[in-house]
Amino acid sequence: MRNLLLFVLVLVGIWWVRRALNRPRDGRGSAGKQAGEGRKGALERMLGCDHCGVHVPESEGVRDGELFFCCEEHRRLGARHRDS
Repeated sequence: MRNLLLFVLVLVGIWWVRRALNRPRDGRGSAGKQAGEGRKGALERMLGCDHCGVHVPESEGVRDGELFFCCEEHRRLGARHRDS
């Protein structure tokens, strides 16, 4: 029983050391990740589809002049007039 407890403690110690070594070293801790800064790459602007209103990243959408659409199908259907 004692050997099993020692084995579990060694495994926990290895897990803790590996986790500490893989932690980001920029001094911000987890606060930067919560704000979206922990991702690789630059932030991208989100735009609303002029047909359905769904917001998608600008690089994943389709432009038609000044209009922006979430997919080619909605670009083909055109902008929907919204009554507010």
